[in-house]
Amino acid sequence: MKIHEHQAKQILREFNIPVPKGQECFAIDEAVNAAEDIGGKIWVVKAQIHAGGRGKGGGVKVANSISEVKEFASQILGMQLITHQTSADGQKVRRLLVEEGVEIEKEYYLGLVVDRASQKVCVMASSEGGMEIEKVAEETPEKIHKVLVNPEGGLSHEDSLMLAENIGIPRLALESAANVLQQLYKCYWETDATLVEINPLVLTKDDKIIALDAKMNFDDNALSRQSMVNSMRDFSEEDEAEIEASKHDLSYISLEGNIGCMVNGAGLAMATMDTIKLFGAEPANFLDVGGGATAEKVTEAFKLMLQNPRLKAILVNIFGGIMQCDVIAEGVVTAARQVELDVPLVVRMKGTNEEVGKQILANSGLPIISANNMSDAAQKVVDAIKGAA
Repeated sequence: MKIHEHQAKQILREFNIPVPKGQECFAIDEAVNAAEDIGGKIWVVKAQIHAGGRGKGGGVKVANSISEVKEFASQILGMQLITHQTSADGQKVRRLLVEEGVEIEKEYYLGLVVDRASQKVCVMASSEGGMEIEKVAEETPEKIHKVLVNPEGGLSHEDSLMLAENIGIPRLALESAANVLQQLYKCYWETDATLVEINPLVLTKDDKIIALDAKMNFDDNALSRQSMVNSMRDFSEEDEAEIEASKHDLSYISLEGNIGCMVNGAGLAMATMDTIKLFGAEPANFLDVGGGATAEKVTEAFKLMLQNPRLKAILVNIFGGIMQCDVIAEGVVTAARQVELDVPLVVRMKGTNEEVGKQILANSGLPIISANNMSDAAQKVVDAIKGAA
C-alpha cells in the first residue's frame, strides 16, 4: 500500500524526524490560507499523487509570494500529472501539500528496503540526493553506501555515524544525521513498511538535517495491525479494478496490453505474461486466482478483465495441483455464460483431472479454444486477436 508525501511526513513526525512545516490542501483558498499560516517568504506547492517524478512533470512549484501560491495551486489542482511512474494518461491531482521553503546547503539520499538475498533490511545512503537512485546506481554506484541490518539488533549508532560520514555529512551535523537514520529504521520496522525513501534529505544553511521529501510503502498483509497507516489509504489513487479484485481475494494488477490473463499461482502468471510477450503481444493484466478458486471467484475474475476497454482476448492458464482442472473448467464455463463473453477465449490446463476438465470445455458448446502447452496457448491467443481484427 502507498501513501502520499504529506502522510509519510506525518508518520515521520511521530518518530521525531525533522520535516518542513506543511499543510494538506484540497482547494486553492486552502493553499493560500496554508501559506499564510505557515509564514515565511518562500513556499513550495506540491502535487500529491502516488508517483515519483512530480517535479519534472510540473507538479512541484516554488512560490515567492502568496499570489504565486494561489497561481501555482490553480495550475496544479485538477491537472493530469504525467510522470515516468504514471500511465500515459497521467494521474489527476486532487490534493496539494503546501510547505515552508528551506535554505538548502546540500542534498542527500536515504532509503530502506528489504534485501531478499540476506533477509535483512538494507539501509542505503548517498551524497547524490535529488537524483533517481537507479541512475546513481547505474552511473556512479560507488556513491551508494549500504548497511545490512540484523532485525534482532536494529541499526546501531556506530553504523549510522559511518553512513553519515561516508556520504559527506559535515562534522557539526553528524550526530543529527545519525539520529535521523536510527529513527528512520525504527519507523520502517514499527510501521511494517516495505520502502522508506527520503530524497532528498537536506542539510540546511544552519547545519540542520531535514527530510525534505518522503515516500513510504507498506506490507498489505500487516495493515490489520497498522490502524494509522490503514486509515491513510487513498482509494482515488488506486485502480478501480484492483480495488474490486481485493474484495474477492484476487491478486490483480492492470497492465497496458490487450490479452487478459487468468492464472493460478504468481510464478505461473509471470511465466504466462512472459510467453505472451515472446509471441509479440502484450498482457492486459496480472491475475492470480489462487489455489482455491471457485466458480464465483472465476466469474469475478472474468468481470474484472472485461472492464478493460483494450481487452481483445483472454488466456486462461491453469496448473491443476491443489486446484483441480475440472473445477476450473466448470468455473470458466459458468463465467463465460454469465458475462456473455464476446472476445476469444483460449484455455490451457494441466494436472489433476485434466482430461475431465477438457471434456467439460468441449461439451460446453462455447467457442473455447483449447491449447496443449504454454507456447501453444500463447500462439493461439495471438492468432485469435489477429483473426478478430
